[in-house]
Amino acid sequence: MPLPFLTADRAFGTNADDVALPFDDHDHWRRPYRPGPWRVAGAALLLLLASFVLIAAMIIAFAGALPGAGLCLGLGLVLIIAALRMLRAGAWVSRHGVRRVSFFSTTTVSWNHAAAVRTVQQPVRWLGLPRTVQGQALVLVRQSGEPLPLLTDHNADFLSRPEAFDRAADTVEAWGSEYRAA
Repeated sequence: MPLPFLTADRAFGTNADDVALPFDDHDHWRRPYRPGPWRVAGAALLLLLASFVLIAAMIIAFAGALPGAGLCLGLGLVLIIAALRMLRAGAWVSRHGVRRVSFFSTTTVSWNHAAAVRTVQQPVRWLGLPRTVQGQALVLVRQSGEPLPLLTDHNADFLSRPEAFDRAADTVEAWGSEYRAA
């Protein structure tokens, strides 16, 4: 069975023949890195909680309290949607531009509107919480001068994995340099 979420691994091989843009079809949106362990663990916990809530909905439905079962079913579906949205969050690239997907919003910037993609030292949010720490961020600078942070080394994908952040930042920068010039 093909596992499409593992296709990002091809970008990080150890062969000298590996290229920064290893995908055959550059028109599809791709995340150039794997979801991190914190993101996967959070989604797994949400899915575990959703399974308990759905079992509770089934028990409540068999007991005859359909409004309560419907409420539990709705809560279980909300938990599943939240877990999927959490897994989808991150930076996605294609020939058309770069897309930053967060939990509540999605921002897409075409390569024509990007002035630069670079890694900067700045205060970053730790696991998306209000607490900030000094770290690195991959920032897309729009032609209007407005920066859009794409990745940080302290988010759920790269916390305690600086090599993975460097590889992902280099890959996104390579996509940017390839298609901003075109």
